[in-house]
Amino acid sequence: MRIASLFLVLGGAVILLAAAQAQQVPAARSAGAAQQTPAPLIPAPVQVPPPQAPPQRATLKIVVLDPAHGGTDPGARGTGGMRESEMVLSLAAQIRAALEKQGFSVLQTRQGNDNPSFDDRAAMANAQRGAVFVTLHIGSTGLPGSVRVYTLPDFPAAAPAPDGLLAWDRAQAAVLPLSRKFAELAQAEFAQRFKGSPGSAQTAPVRQLRSLAVPAIAVELSSVSVEDSAVLEQMGPGVASAIARAVAEFKAVYDAAPVPGARP
Repeated sequence: MRIASLFLVLGGAVILLAAAQAQQVPAARSAGAAQQTPAPLIPAPVQVPPPQAPPQRATLKIVVLDPAHGGTDPGARGTGGMRESEMVLSLAAQIRAALEKQGFSVLQTRQGNDNPSFDDRAAMANAQRGAVFVTLHIGSTGLPGSVRVYTLPDFPAAAPAPDGLLAWDRAQAAVLPLSRKFAELAQAEFAQRFKGSPGSAQTAPVRQLRSLAVPAIAVELSSVSVEDSAVLEQMGPGVASAIARAVAEFKAVYDAAPVPGARP
């Protein structure tokens, strides 16, 4: 009886131990299976580029004044020794003062009796943002006391350059419509102030205008044929006021013009 009871107890212990081991195996396997399961992939955040600001429209703020000729080139000469190069330099000082009163910055292609090249004069204007160009002349002919404004004629059609760049001597072609609007505003101001001045601007192959990538006009007073230079000197304040008013009126047109290269 004791031996049988002992075997019975030992047998029960073995059964209980086996049952406990049997219960632990699935748990171990379950834990192992959990460790082997790959973690879910988390997509990397998408890099969204910051929004780009639309191209800024340029605002007209600079006027480049070009007193023509200079140095060894006196320009047109009058019978009394009058020199175009000297007269337009004096005129530029009056125009500059009138423009600065309107709040515009003014650059001059020459300050004294020098003669920058056509390309140097154009480069000064083309380096500016928000600029127009006004070249000043005194004609050898024309009704004394009148003023004429010129822009370039239409450019002949030309094949585009292989590199897509605009030829230096055709730079004005891209802004010619704006130049003509500027010219009409200026000519209207002169017609009101100076009797005999045309009612509309004209076209002429003015060399100074060809390489300019900004709106550009030529203003010509008549003329060095007057016997007394005081006739031209007296025109100075009226010419300065007319140009300042024309630039101020043209500013609204310029500021509303499409940005070159921008999509509408």
